Amino acid sequence: MRKELAKWRSLGRAAAAAALLGWAVFPAFAQSAAGHPDWPGKGQLFVGTCYQPIERTPEQIKSDIAIMKKAGFTVVRMGDLSWDSFEPADGSYSFAWFDAIMDQMQAAGIKVILDIPGLPAPLWLHQKYPGVNIINQEGATLYPSDRYMQDISDPDYRRKAKELAEHLLKRYAHHPALFAIGYDNEIGNSYMSWSPATRARFVEWLKKKYGTLEALNAAWLSQNWSRRVSSWDQVALPYKNDPGGPPERYLDLHKFWSDQIIATLEDLEAVRQKNAPDKPALSNLWDTSPRKGFDYLSSYRKYVSYGAWGFYPGTPVSSAFDVRRMKAGLDTPLWFNEFTVMGDGARYGTRGRSRMWAYMGLIDGSQALLAWTFNTHRGGEEQALFGLLDHDGTSLWKMDEFTQIATEFKKLQSLGFPRMEKADVAIAYSFDSAVASAPPYGSMVKDYIKLPYAEQAQAAFAPFYNDNIDADVIGLGHEDLSAYKVVVVPADYIMDEASAAALRAYVKSGGTVVMTSYSAKADEHSRWFETPLPGRLSDVFGLHTSVFERADKRLEMMFEGKIVPLTDNYYEILHLDTAKPLAWLANMPDKPVAITVNTYGKGQAIYVATASQEAVMGPLLHSLYAKLGIKRGPETPVGVYARVVDGRTLYVNTTTEAKDILIDSPQNGILTGAKYRKAIHLEGYGVDLVEPVLKNSR
Repeated sequence: MRKELAKWRSLGRAAAAAALLGWAVFPAFAQSAAGHPDWPGKGQLFVGTCYQPIERTPEQIKSDIAIMKKAGFTVVRMGDLSWDSFEPADGSYSFAWFDAIMDQMQAAGIKVILDIPGLPAPLWLHQKYPGVNIINQEGATLYPSDRYMQDISDPDYRRKAKELAEHLLKRYAHHPALFAIGYDNEIGNSYMSWSPATRARFVEWLKKKYGTLEALNAAWLSQNWSRRVSSWDQVALPYKNDPGGPPERYLDLHKFWSDQIIATLEDLEAVRQKNAPDKPALSNLWDTSPRKGFDYLSSYRKYVSYGAWGFYPGTPVSSAFDVRRMKAGLDTPLWFNEFTVMGDGARYGTRGRSRMWAYMGLIDGSQALLAWTFNTHRGGEEQALFGLLDHDGTSLWKMDEFTQIATEFKKLQSLGFPRMEKADVAIAYSFDSAVASAPPYGSMVKDYIKLPYAEQAQAAFAPFYNDNIDADVIGLGHEDLSAYKVVVVPADYIMDEASAAALRAYVKSGGTVVMTSYSAKADEHSRWFETPLPGRLSDVFGLHTSVFERADKRLEMMFEGKIVPLTDNYYEILHLDTAKPLAWLANMPDKPVAITVNTYGKGQAIYVATASQEAVMGPLLHSLYAKLGIKRGPETPVGVYARVVDGRTLYVNTTTEAKDILIDSPQNGILTGAKYRKAIHLEGYGVDLVEPVLKNSR
């Protein structure tokens, strides 16, 4: 083994990969995995853990790796949160400690995701380059007590993060244990800064975007409330929290920070392309963080090879929605760079819960899960966050559960997993709409849109998911819509030119789009349209809206001869031009129209006058299945989800109650060994992969 480890240092990149990894398992990796027929790890499932060796002694590390190997773990994620261990002082690097761990992982047959630890920045960097420090809205300099407290737009930060990445990848790019590269753990969750230097960068960003003060004033509608900008010196960095200020400036604040995050990721991607182009970029990103967030769906192809996610699930629907959003339009599988070990409401966990979510991940197209975390944290910001091992290193039932997952996944990888399905339906999601529909105090938008954007988007996703149908979550204007039989656009408050053009072309060429209320109210600058609403698409939907109302009672919709009780009392008054009504609000005066359909070109545009809610979206979307050739997945009880994979069906019970699924013919359970004749029985959190019994078998 030592001879092999010495050899990789002298071989070229291609020769080393061929000699040590084997092209059959880890084929050459192109510039981007999207659309690439062969990606590293194809045909494999991976189970492993996140590991912080800086917290462990050499003896403990040796013991930990032995436990990982015995458990059947095949991958670890390391390096994150460790900048000052690699660079204890400016320009002084220390790698010998990590060399030894990489070598031990290789000897144990465990692959490594090397996470470039650009967050958090070391204290010496804050001290030497004070521009990295966070300045709050009130102008106070904040001590970096939290790991997210650094200004990533600072040039010194950007330079030092790139230097760190260069040194790490030059050293480990050809190491046989290296599988993939990650960037800046949970980037998107760092704090905004209001330093003079950050304000200057914001002004330069505005100059590049708008060009002139006249254009800026027009975009910001700055004549309102006597807020004209007559010189660039008058431009302030908008506040994020109260008092907030005008929504037009608030949106630009978030778009500025989004661009800073994307630029940082592009910096690191350039380093990977230079030093390790055959290793995929596989990062634990946090694009929906309430602190900053960033526009992932418009930019992910610039820095992502595999969709990845820190998986701490809520409901099956909300969790799947986030996972599918991170997959976006990629043709590669999903990775859970952090995977739930904790319990639901109890940090110590619940038996069977992690295994259940592991199988829900397989349903959603995942390839790997890495437990967060291996060792229980003795101190720091996540003290008492329980990992797979207890504080004293004792291996408890959680370790046994992940060992079981690893054993089962090894078997499943020869049975069609990871599943690489093509979705027929898509849900549109917009970073701009998420920001603009929830501005801080001081904007009337907050009083107008009472139902959160994410909830409305998930309500449109839920009917498909509960019917065991795959649905992509995409950004309009950034994907080829022609691949989908229906595109649902829930509560898309901001309708920019590119998105409107994409929807128009899609419907005109024969597509079906469903859009709900609150959509297309404002343009890309967060200004309400002066034209009839829905802005830029009124003719496509064959109607225009005027006022809206909030009923003082629960709304009831008449759809296809049935009364449907609704859960939200908001609705828009629709004026039909060429559109035809499909549903009405049955218990309101004059029975206002609730759903319309309009023929435009070869396709149809359906408008929903109410908020996106399952009570409305379910019946409507179900009515489209037969017309559009959308095939439902396996029928399951509430709380049980299923997908067919290579002729077998994977069932997952997400509830704590036993569930039975009636079947027409005998089935055998591959995971349980059970023989099912009339029904498939799943205990709480139970899973099984079943296959039909051959006629000639007993």
